[in-house]
Amino acid sequence: MATIAIEGLTKRYADGTEAVKGIDLDIADGEFMILVGPSGCGKTTALRMLAGLEDITGGTARIGERVINKVAPKDRDVAMVFQNYALYPHMSVRQNIGFALKLAKVDKREIARRVEDAAGLLDLTAHLDRRPGNLSGGQRQRVAIGRAIVRAPLAFLMDEPLSNLDAKLRVAMRVELSRLQSSLGTTTVYVTHDQTEAMTLGDRLAVMNGGLIQQVGTPRALYEEPANLFVAGFIGSPPMSFVTAELGHDTLRLPFGETPLPDELRARLSPTATRGKVIAGLRPESFEDAALTGDVPDTMPLQPKIDVVESMGSELFAYFAVENQTTSIDALRASVEDGLTRRVDLPSGAVPVIARLDPRSRVCAGEPAQLLLRTAGIRLFDPATGESILEPRASVDG
Repeated sequence: MATIAIEGLTKRYADGTEAVKGIDLDIADGEFMILVGPSGCGKTTALRMLAGLEDITGGTARIGERVINKVAPKDRDVAMVFQNYALYPHMSVRQNIGFALKLAKVDKREIARRVEDAAGLLDLTAHLDRRPGNLSGGQRQRVAIGRAIVRAPLAFLMDEPLSNLDAKLRVAMRVELSRLQSSLGTTTVYVTHDQTEAMTLGDRLAVMNGGLIQQVGTPRALYEEPANLFVAGFIGSPPMSFVTAELGHDTLRLPFGETPLPDELRARLSPTATRGKVIAGLRPESFEDAALTGDVPDTMPLQPKIDVVESMGSELFAYFAVENQTTSIDALRASVEDGLTRRVDLPSGAVPVIARLDPRSRVCAGEPAQLLLRTAGIRLFDPATGESILEPRASVDG
């Protein structure tokens, strides 16, 4: 095991394109670090530079105390798990798992021991003499992970290893990966575009966009205290909704009414925050169906017309539109939603808002609903910079 430290890590191609733009990141010994972001954000390129599959054109990368910029991939003592398994179809599971050890001329008895140990961890013992073509997708991915485990590397580098699996199997494999990493304690860097996967697996997340790291922190810290609009819109499923608002000294005016500024938000306003136009972020779970809750302190009522209702069994999503938004919000919608929000037919200048409600709710599409918004859950952003104007709470880890 080892720490990983990258300073000013940059990838610049011959045509001048910068895929990674001078990022800094420290990963602790034994930590499960997730690089997460939309396609093209630079996360896989950063991982491939750590693995030695891409040249580093700027900055430094260290594994332990050693700078690895010019170290050959085979000498970095890392094991990579790929999206497409990369198994040898003509070899058995046993041979696939032990292949790297065979190339390294490890003693046959030691290879057999390590393969058996890895197979036991991954529930593959009964499949050791089968070939990959006779295995399920989840079993093949476990073989690929087993091949990495037997090497006992300083670090695991995983590039979207679950993306080829169906939804149910991805959930099962997430649990297995989390258990396995905790058991082995090996430093792991894991790349994914799936923020749900990132939130459930990682000790910490580094959210990337446009070749830059936007924020690093625990899943809880990123969810509760997003540093900017991109992180706020990317982390969370369904994502945060954004509306224009007017911040006064003691009030906050939203498109559906004015509410006293909650004490919690007032106490956390940045000293540089100015009153006036702001962008308010609304988490879906900040809404309640008034018919089920009655009067609730620190809430504001609203009566939107519901456009779409989605029942998920354990919860219900209600979509409605907020009209008369500025063009900056239209641009924001295109930049932060990244296809996560269901598309509905909206009037020009309107934005969708999502409410996550109790499954007992009887709200209906095409009809007005009586909702409550818990105002302490609102997040506020500077419309010019996109940065949060709320200071992080000391109680939030990260």
